[in-house]
Amino acid sequence: MFLGKMENSRKIVWCLMLIMMGIVFAESRNTVLHRVGGGRNSWVPNINFTEWSSHEQFYVGDWLYFGFDKQLYNVLEVNKTSYDNCIDKDFITNITRGGRDVFNLTEAKPFYFLSGRGYCSKGMKVRVCVYDYEPPLAAPLLVYNGYPRIICSRGIQHVLLAAALVCFSLFKYI
Repeated sequence: MFLGKMENSRKIVWCLMLIMMGIVFAESRNTVLHRVGGGRNSWVPNINFTEWSSHEQFYVGDWLYFGFDKQLYNVLEVNKTSYDNCIDKDFITNITRGGRDVFNLTEAKPFYFLSGRGYCSKGMKVRVCVYDYEPPLAAPLLVYNGYPRIICSRGIQHVLLAAALVCFSLFKYI
């Protein structure tokens, strides 16, 4: 008798762990590759990079893609003062490699990039504000015909359904 209760308790613990893992994974976010300027080879003069970046949302873990002609342009990570004044000396990092270069946004802060060789003054600079990802708030609880009802996103619904099926299987066969 005692052994049967322990097995049921073990099954319940497993189910709860599966549901919690599902919720944690459902609230995570895939990283995004942002093509700077919006195109494949758009790190060029006369593009409004301020306008472009204002329509993007950057989070820790995302990547920037710079596509350009490396014979003409480069990509330098700089500080705010260098960004504001188009100074390409004493840069933080030269990320120029082959003209199709990526940069990982590793922390929540503003990042500043510019192209040296005089192209910064032609508009080749971009400021990217990076934020920590915060998952959406919990689903609201609504009352429908006198009964509480939870509204979930499709992703959470699928995860919870999968967890419920696994729990059902555990109770049925174990």
